[in-house]
Amino acid sequence: MPIDAPPPDAAPVALPPGLLGAAVLIAALPNLPPGPGVYRMLDAAGAALYVGKARALRKRVAAYTRPARLPERLRRMVADTVSLEVITTKSEAEALLLEANLIKRLRPRFNIVLRDDKSYPWLVLTEAHPYPQIAKHRGEKKPGASYWGPFASAWAVKQTVTALQRVFLLRSCRDTVFSTRSRPCLLYQIRRCSAPCVGRISQPDYAELVRQAKLFLSGETPSIQKKLAAEMEAAAERMEYERAAALRDRIRGLTHIQGTDRINLDGMGDADVVALHQAAGQSCVQVFFYRGGRNNGNRAFFPAYARGDVPPSQVMGAFLAQLYDDMPPPPLVLVSHDPTDAPLIAEALALRAGRRVELHRPQRGDKARAVEHAETNAREALERRLAEGTAQTALLEGVARVFDLAEPPARIEIYDNSHIQGTSAYGVMVAAGPGGFIKSAYRKYAIKAAGPVGGGDDFAMMREVFERRFGRALKEDPGRDGESWPDLVLIDGGLGQLNAAREVLAELGVDDIPLIGVAKGPDRDAGREWFHMAGRAPIQLPPRDPVLYYLQRLRDEAHRFAITTHRAGRSKAMVKSELDDVPGVGPATKRALLNHFGSARGVRQSSLEDLAHCPGIGPATARRVYEHFHPGAEAATSSAT
Repeated sequence: MPIDAPPPDAAPVALPPGLLGAAVLIAALPNLPPGPGVYRMLDAAGAALYVGKARALRKRVAAYTRPARLPERLRRMVADTVSLEVITTKSEAEALLLEANLIKRLRPRFNIVLRDDKSYPWLVLTEAHPYPQIAKHRGEKKPGASYWGPFASAWAVKQTVTALQRVFLLRSCRDTVFSTRSRPCLLYQIRRCSAPCVGRISQPDYAELVRQAKLFLSGETPSIQKKLAAEMEAAAERMEYERAAALRDRIRGLTHIQGTDRINLDGMGDADVVALHQAAGQSCVQVFFYRGGRNNGNRAFFPAYARGDVPPSQVMGAFLAQLYDDMPPPPLVLVSHDPTDAPLIAEALALRAGRRVELHRPQRGDKARAVEHAETNAREALERRLAEGTAQTALLEGVARVFDLAEPPARIEIYDNSHIQGTSAYGVMVAAGPGGFIKSAYRKYAIKAAGPVGGGDDFAMMREVFERRFGRALKEDPGRDGESWPDLVLIDGGLGQLNAAREVLAELGVDDIPLIGVAKGPDRDAGREWFHMAGRAPIQLPPRDPVLYYLQRLRDEAHRFAITTHRAGRSKAMVKSELDDVPGVGPATKRALLNHFGSARGVRQSSLEDLAHCPGIGPATARRVYEHFHPGAEAATSSAT
């Protein structure tokens, strides 16, 4: 519920300068519920400054109305607060889960924010099929399949898929490929598939392989290895040497997998190892995912928070709550630092998982060594990031010096277009800052303009991209208080593109953002680029200048993103079929027609009788398709049926 105005009889409160925002909180106190919930402090633009949870909302918010007791960071936060919103919950644990969800979604600048836009990959067994497929999966889980994970990266999933192919000979091909095979593929030749597509293995035998793979994923590796060894000896005694050799290779593959994990957590089942390292006002958290005692990979996180000394316990607590916001927590989470409100976090995670979740800080043994290993990785990752940040700072200072900027840019945006004679035209924007490329800020724009753009007018394309980008920015943040406004804009192009962008910004009333046109040099040679600015003669940088290399890298990243976007759009357009325009023909019907007739042309040239005999196509659909390709043939179709 929003609370942004004092009651009519509220008494005036004297506040120190700079803390007028506390008046909103003081006025809101009488209307706040006493129970648990989540509160949001909002600025003048309605953006969230801070999201917090409380066992008692009224008591918690009251703590912000005592300016003398607040640290400087919170004083700034309260000073910017113009309204307050609260959501009540049934318990403090539910409030913690809701707080984590809102922080990840709203990214308030005074919270500790886990900036992680990537979904976690899973391993899937498509058990609805007689011969289940093993594959990587992202997104929503579907019925009729078993899921294993999460994994830290797509690479970790690929390694596990390869292991399952090598040891259990499970297929990884799609169902459409499986159904059309007439002979074994290369994976069968290199002993990574049992070729169920062509009947080289019976369904019961393949089901046994699937069962063993499930045991392996559940951590039952020793029992599988023992069973394979017994089968190998029995085959050798029967002088079935080829089968014995195949079983030997599977045992070797299983042994290789067991030897690849640097830290062995046998007997512990499913667990995550979460370790934190802090230096220079920044934090790195390394998470190792163990499932069935096997290492499913690790990922480094760099939580963002307002500058200041934030204790590791507070960072760990906020991180754990947000990490498991969209991922089920395992039964055991090993941590390097005890988080703030550890019992409450454990209760909230148990609520999220539907079972007990233990937070444990080990002191000795394999678990302690696993945490120590994760801490080492966290320290090394943070050291690399700090070293890269130092170099990045020097480069940004060089950019400011070259282009006479008042200070090093905190956000640089780079724009480029890609098309083939105006077709499948896309404009893109990539962003970079002190921490490198800001992948979450990348944007793509499908060019909508007609007329000259259709012939490949790059200037008109640039105009459209800038109108859409900065027109929307002005609507969403007219005061330009957020972090989404650039300090410098680079345009891949010469004076024409630069002038088109300048005209758009002038029309929008934005005249304080430096614009640079990056024109390719003679013969399009890298290193001989010309840099165009309004009111200045174009310049070139020395061939070995580090700033030149940095600007080239920015330009090349925009070009790469533009080409990738254009190719994806062109591929999507290429797969569009004439059948897409037939009323009442969906993806399944379209697939059935194409599989039967081979192409849209084959469908178009088929008779009504042939269409009606297509598997999965009834008389009504056949008539609809035929009439679409043969307008005015209703009488003929009526008599034919």
